[in-house]
Amino acid sequence: MKVGILAAGGIARVMAKTINNLQHPEVELYAVASRSQERADAFAAEYKVPKAYGSYEALAADPEVDLIYIASPHSEHYDHAKLCLEHKKAILVEKAFTANEAQAKEILELGAKQNTLVTEAIWTRYMPSRSIITNAIKHGKIGTPYSIQANLGYPISTKDRIFKPELAGGALLDLGVYPINFAMMFFGHELESVTGTCVKSETGVDFMDNICLVFKDGKMASLHATAMGPADRSGVIFGTSGYMVITNINNPEKVEIFDKNHQKVEELPLPMQVTGYEYQVLSCLQALKQGKIECPEMPHQHTLDVMHVMDELRQQWGVKYPFE
Repeated sequence: MKVGILAAGGIARVMAKTINNLQHPEVELYAVASRSQERADAFAAEYKVPKAYGSYEALAADPEVDLIYIASPHSEHYDHAKLCLEHKKAILVEKAFTANEAQAKEILELGAKQNTLVTEAIWTRYMPSRSIITNAIKHGKIGTPYSIQANLGYPISTKDRIFKPELAGGALLDLGVYPINFAMMFFGHELESVTGTCVKSETGVDFMDNICLVFKDGKMASLHATAMGPADRSGVIFGTSGYMVITNINNPEKVEIFDKNHQKVEELPLPMQVTGYEYQVLSCLQALKQGKIECPEMPHQHTLDVMHVMDELRQQWGVKYPFE
């Protein structure tokens, strides 16, 4: 599987490093594209990428490329996904999948029409930690689960992709998407209600979010996202006989189980990893081998469900992007 990376920013670097260090016989980092040839060449030299393109069109048109990882800002995902699909290229699109649900629907429909693999690069969905946590819940290690608390925050309010509305900025699409996925991974996608409050920046995008999801079976999730500074990134799943504490919901480092007396009873072992990005790449490899158009870890409907939640929240908050 020859992988092309579209856009050469920070997240693209992590993916390049991942594929290089993965050293999988069936996965090759083959091409990179940037808006400037100079940037593409520098990236290619640093990560030993055979092909460097000064335009995204050139990457999409390369017949050797099997999968394109889209690492551009949220606002550009729709156009770049469309470009790649027009060339019948399988795509792994960085989260948030698009800026809104309508865009996501259109991209997924186009992929289905062309019988081409399209999947969202929400890495936590593909990680082994997900099934480790799910199995612990299934085996009753915390009794019957009823509530989740999760947060994610980084001091990134000065970054263009966060404060610029035209880049689909704000904490929600960049950070809030993780606690939302965390809650829905373990409590499902059957929602009764979605409510939230945000604190906005001067540019009108959300910088701090409090989100409450109520599930149809009566479970609840209280979620927090902030671009103002670091949060502890923890996730806690509360059950009738104990609770599970996950250190760093963005890439779980530790999963501990406590009983009702707050005594730690167990720590679940997590496997070593390259960066954590490798699991979504390997899932794409399997899907392509099997001729699938979606990955089982993040089915198309689940991507749409998450986009729907974020649309609903932005509507409540009056956060609209200039291109919408």
